[in-house]
Amino acid sequence: VSCFFPLANPVHTFPPRNTTAVQSERRDSCCFQTAGRSSDPALPPSLRRLTAGNMCEKSRRVNRWLGSVFGEQAVPEFEVSARTMELLDQLVQISEARCEEVKFLIDDHRQKASEYSSDGAHLQELLHQSVGLQAGSVSKPTLDLLSVLEGTAEALKVKDTSIGSFVPAVNKLTNDLAEAEKADRMLGRELSAVRKKMTATIILRKKLEEDLRKTTQAQQVEAATAEERLLNMDFMKNKSRDLTYRNKIAQDKLASRQMEDSLTHQAIVQLSEKITALKQEIVPLMKKLEPYSDLSPSPALARVKIEEAKRELAALDADLEQKVDLMNSLSK
Repeated sequence: VSCFFPLANPVHTFPPRNTTAVQSERRDSCCFQTAGRSSDPALPPSLRRLTAGNMCEKSRRVNRWLGSVFGEQAVPEFEVSARTMELLDQLVQISEARCEEVKFLIDDHRQKASEYSSDGAHLQELLHQSVGLQAGSVSKPTLDLLSVLEGTAEALKVKDTSIGSFVPAVNKLTNDLAEAEKADRMLGRELSAVRKKMTATIILRKKLEEDLRKTTQAQQVEAATAEERLLNMDFMKNKSRDLTYRNKIAQDKLASRQMEDSLTHQAIVQLSEKITALKQEIVPLMKKLEPYSDLSPSPALARVKIEEAKRELAALDADLEQKVDLMNSLSK
C-alpha cells in the first residue's frame, strides 16, 4: 500500500545525481533562504533565531521525505519558500501518519493470519485424532459437500455446522419468509384497494371533465343569448326614445291645432262601440215590432218617421266621416 503523496506539477526534471549531494544542497539552500527571509529587523534576535531553526528543521524533514519517496530518481524542481515548505511539511506529517496506520493494519492482518493458521492446524489435529481424517485423505465429493456445508453456514450466519445451529436458523428463515409473504399479501390488498380508488378517481375525473365541458358550452350559449338580449334591449331603448319623441311631436301638433278630445282615436273607438251596442239593443226592439209590421200604418205618420230616421242616420254618417277624415289628416 502506497503511503506517499507525489509532488504535483513539477517544474523541471534534471538528470539523476547523487541523492546525498542533492539533499545536502537543498538543505543548505533552504536554510540559507529561510534564514535570510526570517531576518526581519522588526523581530527580536531570539525570535529570528527560533524561526530560522524551525524552517531548517522543516527543510531537513521535507528533504528526507522527498528522498525516501523518489529514491534514486531526481527530485523535481520546485519553488523554495516559506509557504511551499509549510505545505510540504503538512504532506510529510499526513504521509507519516498514513504510513503508521498502514503499518498497524498490516501487523493486525498478519496477527489474524497467524491466528487463523493456528486455528486451522488445531482443527486438523482434532479431525485426525477424533475421526482419523487428514487433509490429503478426503475425497473430492466430500470436499465439495463440506464446502457447500460451509457456504450454507456462512449464509445462515451460524456459529457452527451442528444441527442445533442449523434448525433455529432455518426456522428463523421460515418465519421471515412467512412474515414476508404476509407483508406481500397485505401490500397486494393495499395495492388492489389503491387501484380501485384510482379507477374510481379516473372515472370521476372523466365525469367532471364532461360536466365542465357541458357547463362551458352552456355558459357560451347563455353568454351569446345575453349578448343578443342586450342588443335587443338597446334597440328597444332607442325605439322607445324615438316613439316618445314622435309622440311628443304629435301631441304638440294636436295642441297647436286645438283638436278636441272627441276627435281622438280613442273617442271614435268608444263611439263605435256605443253604436254597436245600440244596434244590438235595436235588434230585440225590431223583433218586438215584427208582429205590428202587417198593420196598415198611417202613411203620413210613417213618412214622417222615415224622414226623421233618415235625417238621424245621415247626421250620424256625416259626423263619423268627418271624424275619420280628421284622423286621417292628423296621421299624415
